[in-house]
Amino acid sequence: MLRQVGSPKFRIAAAWSCALVLTLSQAASAADKSPAYTSLAEAGDDYFLQGEYSGSLNSVGQAGLQIIAEGKGTYRAYLLHGGLPGAGWNHAERIELTGTREASSLALRAPGKPAGDTFHVNVAMAVVRDASGRQIGLLRRTMRTSPTMGLAPPQGAIVLFGGALNGELVDAKLSPAGNLMHGVTTKRPVGDFHLHLEFRTPFMPEARGQSRGNSGVYIQKRYEVQILDSFGLPGEHNECGGLYKTKSPDVNMCLPPLVWQTYDIDFRAARFDSQKRKIADARLTVVQNGVTVHNYVDIPNKTGGGQAEGPDPLPILLQNHGNPVEYRNVWMVAR
Repeated sequence: MLRQVGSPKFRIAAAWSCALVLTLSQAASAADKSPAYTSLAEAGDDYFLQGEYSGSLNSVGQAGLQIIAEGKGTYRAYLLHGGLPGAGWNHAERIELTGTREASSLALRAPGKPAGDTFHVNVAMAVVRDASGRQIGLLRRTMRTSPTMGLAPPQGAIVLFGGALNGELVDAKLSPAGNLMHGVTTKRPVGDFHLHLEFRTPFMPEARGQSRGNSGVYIQKRYEVQILDSFGLPGEHNECGGLYKTKSPDVNMCLPPLVWQTYDIDFRAARFDSQKRKIADARLTVVQNGVTVHNYVDIPNKTGGGQAEGPDPLPILLQNHGNPVEYRNVWMVAR
C-alpha cells in the first residue's frame, strides 16, 4: 500500500511493496546501442532497487539517499545530509556509495571503506548498520510526484498534445503507449509564453552521460533546456534542468528514469530594435517537478547547436537525440 507524506514542494508516496521479477528486453537506443527500456515490464530486476530513500541516521539526523542503477547488478548512490533535493538537502554534504545487487537486496558502502557503515537496501527501505552490526539509521523508499503533474490547460491555452494529434505539431509520432515521442516541432513559432509539459526518460542503465535518456526543449530552436536521465548526479549545465552550455540548474530535481516529470517554463524572447540589433537578452524561468531551478535568468546567446538569435520567432523543438524520450500533456499560453 501507499502512505502519503506531506511536503511543501512535493506530494510524496512511500512505497511498501515486493520486488518484481521481470524479463529484460533487447531494445537498444539508436545513439549508442545501450539497452533502452521504456516500461516497467521490460526494465529488469536492477530497476526496482534504484530510486529515492528518506529518513535519518544517528550521526547526521535527517538524510536522503539516491540510488542509481548502472547495469549488470552494479549501483552508485549518494547520501545527502538534510534530505532529498528540494526536500531538505543542505546543498553541501554529498557522500558517494557503491554496491552490487545480490538477488533482491543491495549492500552499499563508501568506496575504499569496507569496514565502515553499510546500507542494506531492499525495495522498501535502507537499513544502516555500523561495522559492529548495530543499526544506526533507517531510510524508507519514497516516490515523489510533481505537484503540477496532470495540470489542466487554462482557458485560452494552446494544447500542443493532450493525448491525440491535433495538427499543432510537425513530424509527430506516438509511442506504443500513446505518448508523444521526441523529434517533434511546434507548427507555430513562439514569442513570449508559459509552457507546461510532462516527460519521461527511458531506463538505460548501461549508458553514461549524454547517451542516457537525452532530449531537450529547444525554445525558438535557439535555447535548450536539457532533458537527460541525470538522476542523482551533481546537476550540471548539460544535465536535466540545465540551460545547455550556459547555466547549471540551481538544484538537480531530476527524478529516476521511467518516472513522469514536469517542466513549467516561462520565457520572454530577446528584444531587437528596428535595425535588428539586440537590445535585451531572452529570459527564462524553469520550474522542474515543482521546484524553481532557474529564476528569471538572462540567456546571453543561443545555446549549443541552437539556431542564431534574431528578431523573428521560431518554433519549439523537442530534440531527437536517438533515445526514446516520451512526452504528454503539453500546452502553452502565449503572452
